[in-house]
Amino acid sequence: MKIVIPGGAGHVGTVLSREFHALGHEVVVLSRTPRKKPWRTVEWDGETIGEWAAEIEGADAVINLAGQSVNCRYNETNRRLIIESRVRSTKILGEAIAQAWQPPPAWLQASTATIYAHRYDAPNDEALGIIGGAEPNAPDTWRFSIEVATAWEQAFNEAATPLTRRVLMRSAIIMHPDPGSPFSILSRLVRMGLGGKSGNGKQFVSWIHEQDFLRAVLWLIEHPELEGPVNLASPNPLANAEFMRVLRSACNIPFGLPAAEWMLELGAAIIGTETELILKSRRVIPARLLQSGFTFQYPNWADAAKELCARSNNGALHSV
Repeated sequence: MKIVIPGGAGHVGTVLSREFHALGHEVVVLSRTPRKKPWRTVEWDGETIGEWAAEIEGADAVINLAGQSVNCRYNETNRRLIIESRVRSTKILGEAIAQAWQPPPAWLQASTATIYAHRYDAPNDEALGIIGGAEPNAPDTWRFSIEVATAWEQAFNEAATPLTRRVLMRSAIIMHPDPGSPFSILSRLVRMGLGGKSGNGKQFVSWIHEQDFLRAVLWLIEHPELEGPVNLASPNPLANAEFMRVLRSACNIPFGLPAAEWMLELGAAIIGTETELILKSRRVIPARLLQSGFTFQYPNWADAAKELCARSNNGALHSV
């Protein structure tokens, strides 16, 4: 297959590109700052039609990951960049697909499990899940994340691509051991003795192992009956306190100091991020994937954490 990945230079794009390349597929990453990789990279600005649009012709799938990182403080400038980078790149990609003589049969669009409401009472699936933004006492930064996700999805849904099937990938945190990844950061905190619960520890963590994420993306490409929103998450989210306890066990660390909410707020301000990434309860389940027959290799966090810790300890990290 030929797979085009706009915005594929980041962590998730590298995970996908590496796997597709290893499987023998032709991978083309569209990036504002192309770098030498084992796969082809082509320059684009994410805003205007250019020579990059020729890569869309005859592609088997497009996987759009483009957008400014949300791992930052939500000041006015960053908020504008986060929304505009997602909406503009999605719109221009839709135009390129609409203009193609041989458009791709599948367009997979990055979204996020953060679009769902902060809740403890019941899980969010694609049919009955509650879209967030109206939760009582929700911080402004949490409401902004919902605005980002809904604007992103709206731009995608408004694209006129009748010959291309479209899937919204509402992904949970993708767990892989590459340097700088969420798992890498969490496991380092655990080994430093700082891997206790965050806040009250009751907030749910939705996650997906790297291998299941890769397999799910291929599944979405290969199953034409799937379109619209699809949750990419393990079927077993768990509370933060239990999530961290299992991770400590997998890393063979017997204890971890807890972090009060005020400590998290201070730490987030120092490193330039937001506590929403830690404190919002993301209880998401992959109903549509399971209904379509997809099976998870790592449905439980204990098995996933054990495998990831072993790979991290053995230095089995990729450098591409």
